[in-house]
Amino acid sequence: MIGSVRGLQDGIRGLRRAGCGLLFPPRCVHCDADLFDTLSGPCLCAECLTRCGPEQWYGCPRCGAPVSDENYSFDDCPGCCKTKLWFDTVLVLGGYHSGLRDAVLRMKRPSHDPLSLALGQLLWERRRDHLSEIRADVIVPVPMYWRRRLQRGKNNPETLAGCLARALGVSMLRGVLVRQLNTKPQAGLSPASRFRNVRGAFRVRRPDGIRDARILLIDDVLTTGATCSEAAKTLKRAGAAMVAVAVVARA
Repeated sequence: MIGSVRGLQDGIRGLRRAGCGLLFPPRCVHCDADLFDTLSGPCLCAECLTRCGPEQWYGCPRCGAPVSDENYSFDDCPGCCKTKLWFDTVLVLGGYHSGLRDAVLRMKRPSHDPLSLALGQLLWERRRDHLSEIRADVIVPVPMYWRRRLQRGKNNPETLAGCLARALGVSMLRGVLVRQLNTKPQAGLSPASRFRNVRGAFRVRRPDGIRDARILLIDDVLTTGATCSEAAKTLKRAGAAMVAVAVVARA
């Protein structure tokens, strides 16, 4: 009897959602187009889905740098063959260009949280198998310095990390990795300067929560890998067993 009642309640809620969709059709959170046929999944239109995340991403599994196809020599990757990176692998939604670049810039604003959520969902849907293969114990967002967080009003990697934590069924640890230095913005710096700029920028608070853990580190964009590498180094020195990185865009 209880199961029948719950089934009826679920059916009524489904009809209510469908009715609301007919009266007030959802809109793409990126370009504002109507989404008459979208009742679940990322609130992105077909064009934005294609522009923001290809079905397949051919990239170096070590640093995420784009490659022409799957048949390439990992040892010859220009993105990491001559650079020490502390993370173990990178998962990427798409390249930092055209539609995805515009989406990443927009989702940094507090008013564009729905876009952040949509891209987090899209990252999960397009890279589900690889994300599951990591077997992460916990998810950690790359933190912002506290003053910059107050100024901006949000830390976008936290929104993305929350999406993936719910999808994978693991905990997101907010506040375990702390940004202790108010470093200069990385944009405009040379690759070598980027690594120097973030040296010593992070510290781990409550290391017991990550000791021997497989960690999925979340950021929005990866360029040289300097920030994520420094964060991964800090996590590993605090006892993490493995650190994988997932980003929306690879520059």
